[in-house]
Amino acid sequence: MAQTTSAAEPTRRDFLYIATGAVGAVGVAGVAWPFISSLAPDAQTVAAGAPVELDLTPIAEGQIVKLFWRGNLIFVRHRTAEEIQAARSAPLTALRDPQPDEARTKEGKAQWLVVYGNCTHLGCVPLGQQGEYKGWFCPCHGSIFDTSGRVRGGPAPINLPVPPYTFTSDTAIRIGAEA
Repeated sequence: MAQTTSAAEPTRRDFLYIATGAVGAVGVAGVAWPFISSLAPDAQTVAAGAPVELDLTPIAEGQIVKLFWRGNLIFVRHRTAEEIQAARSAPLTALRDPQPDEARTKEGKAQWLVVYGNCTHLGCVPLGQQGEYKGWFCPCHGSIFDTSGRVRGGPAPINLPVPPYTFTSDTAIRIGAEA
């Protein structure tokens, strides 16, 4: 007697087709996953563009802290009352790139100065608390900056730029995020 099967009943061949297709799909996904993951930016690249948080509590008065944001050197200076007074008493007519000290700091936070840490002449790193105005001095070409990061002498054409930053609390800042 001949045995007949109904089309509604699964056969061994149907099972093999489904199993082979499933193994093939898993294999394709296994090969594609590393390729697709390699197209994403690495953690260092992602971190380079992210804002940087800085706790200001351990920074002593008169101290300059250096950090990096987006591959750029940043100076965070905790200015003394004397440094603030010296910066605010400088006549704007005596400055090559006139900018009041108040425009370079956040309102109510004059003791904190945040500037890019490269000389605006050729990108050298100036030395802190040096020079005639006790701000920064670039030993490579002689640029002099005051305690507000404003150019006061030498070949630098403009002041040390102020990066975008905001205070997240009285004792913390976020560089890379403007309020």
